[in-house]
Amino acid sequence: MTSPENASTEDAMPTRPGDAGTGALFDAIAVEHATIYGYGVVSAHSIPEMNYLVSDAIAEHRARREAAIALIEAQGAEAAMPAAGYTMPMEIDSPTDAENLAVRMEEDAATAWRAVVEQTADQEVRAFAVTALTECAVTAARWRAARGDATVTVAFPGGSE
Repeated sequence: MTSPENASTEDAMPTRPGDAGTGALFDAIAVEHATIYGYGVVSAHSIPEMNYLVSDAIAEHRARREAAIALIEAQGAEAAMPAAGYTMPMEIDSPTDAENLAVRMEEDAATAWRAVVEQTADQEVRAFAVTALTECAVTAARWRAARGDATVTVAFPGGSE
């Protein structure tokens, strides 16, 4: 048997809860970790005029992550841990690529929070997830407007409809 001080990092990693609602919350926290990391990449490639949007988005995701961690811990579960690094879903070599990544991350986060809305039975968690989903949709719209999209909103954020 391994003692705690000799346990590997893999042994210490929390596992995804089996309950659908808590599992979805665990997944949404993991997406928040990845999004915060990704905004570091967005920041590195954005033009200075976009710094306000980058900093607003990072602050929003950090606050949401911390509140979500408190929610999952209140349910007696452990939160997903951040990875040491993440692979971006696309090449990021320009300010346009950075804007595209920001929109993609907001869409991915909206999808994760929609899953929480759909799967949790806890009303406090559902209300939190609805707010998170809405905030992701608004931030995605802000990024779409910044990149000059003709349509900046989607009918059902976080879904494929």
